Amino acid sequence: GKVTKYDLLFEYLEELLAEGHKVLVFSQFVKMLTIFRKYLDSAEISYEYLDGRTRDRKRCVEKFQEDETCKIFLISLKAGGTGLNLTAADYVIHYDPWWNPAVEAQATDRSHRIGQDKHVFVYKMITKNTVEEKILQLQDRKRQLVSNIITTDTGLFKKLTVKDIEDLFS
Repeated sequence: GKVTKYDLLFEYLEELLAEGHKVLVFSQFVKMLTIFRKYLDSAEISYEYLDGRTRDRKRCVEKFQEDETCKIFLISLKAGGTGLNLTAADYVIHYDPWWNPAVEAQATDRSHRIGQDKHVFVYKMITKNTVEEKILQLQDRKRQLVSNIITTDTGLFKKLTVKDIEDLFS
């Protein structure tokens, strides 16, 4: 049958685990993360988990950072945006795209903190011909707009159309 994005994620995670990598997996959906947890539990794969309801964030982070047997950290995108230092990770996977590229970038930056001594690989899992592709295009448009605003010093507002401004704040 069809190979799903879900299947691909776990195939890929198995490869990364076999090679000894540490991986951050972000999803904006706690329900999705719950499904991942069930799979990892049944496969007896050690992981850490963090979402908006996690009380002891520090303990989760320390376990992932220091425990050699714990190779996967499942994080909800919103909870993982700030205040986490996860330099043990050398792979970051975004399971689903978020319309605002800044939020994704913030999450990715958890692995790029001061003290990071490894190359970090970042993957986005995008399903073709779905709303996910459209979100990616929206991200690119937003990124383009922001860089135009930042790099243009003169005549800025002449260059931005009303639609540009609407896009930026939509």
